[in-house]
Amino acid sequence: MSQITNTVLMVRPVQFRMNEQTSVNNYYQKVPENILSEVVNKMAVKEFDGMVRKLKKVGIQVIVVKDTKEFDTPDSIFPNNWISFHSNGTIGLYPMFAENRRLERKESVLEAVENQGFVVKNVVDYSGAEVDNLFLEGTGSILLDRVNNKAYCAISDRADEGLFIEFCEDFEYTPVVFSAFQTVNDKREKIYHTNVMMCIGDTFAVVCLASIDDKKQRKSLINHLQDDGKKVIEISEDQVNHFAGNMLQLKGLEEASYLVMSQSALKSLRPAQVKLIESHTTILSCPLDTIESCGGGSARCMMAEVFLPTTVSK
Repeated sequence: MSQITNTVLMVRPVQFRMNEQTSVNNYYQKVPENILSEVVNKMAVKEFDGMVRKLKKVGIQVIVVKDTKEFDTPDSIFPNNWISFHSNGTIGLYPMFAENRRLERKESVLEAVENQGFVVKNVVDYSGAEVDNLFLEGTGSILLDRVNNKAYCAISDRADEGLFIEFCEDFEYTPVVFSAFQTVNDKREKIYHTNVMMCIGDTFAVVCLASIDDKKQRKSLINHLQDDGKKVIEISEDQVNHFAGNMLQLKGLEEASYLVMSQSALKSLRPAQVKLIESHTTILSCPLDTIESCGGGSARCMMAEVFLPTTVSK
């Protein structure tokens, strides 16, 4: 079992814009001023294509699925929220908070992955919880330590604790539950996705400890990570606002590893933090300003890691 993979699924957008249905509790989204929606999508596609090129250049396999205009799916660029792929051949399908995000769950996306030689043996579908207004948005809500079989989750409107525990039972992970907050208009509001304030790599973890107000929960999180040999690299709330927590480590050519992040995230890091990260892995950054400002998500959200077994050796 490995913590990192060399294959990701990415969805190329056709109608990307600020999603009014998600902005109610995603405080990172901003309405672009005096820019037509078609122009916003065009800018997002440029950033998306640039990121794909960068990933492929270092040997990361990218399965690109082009979205269609069949449904109104402005956030389709963030597939990791509705699907996850696991090494035992199981995929997870997840209940989404925004109604228009539920339309992203398409059979054609699964077929695109299988067409690349990956094998799906089983599907665990939690999406039925939507009728009860219960949500758990994939690896946005859940951070997996696949080697140590631990799952981390910041409880929020988009991450129901009961569903998270059910996921952990189904996939045999030990749950680590906490609450994470950000300051919005002088009030502490829950962070909508765990992967905004935290990233787990093979030998390290990037975490905004200041977002965990409860001291016991904060200490428990640190203990879990350190007990599993992870070097804890702390980031600030301001750095979280620049998406410095929204990173994903992947495997490239000749077993080299890369921590993929946005240019905004990289610019927000202090030299000492960069040095610490680079003692574990190589940083790969991409300009994602439009996607971050309108979508309220960044590099990690754009990639669904594929850990499925294959029909042929890859």
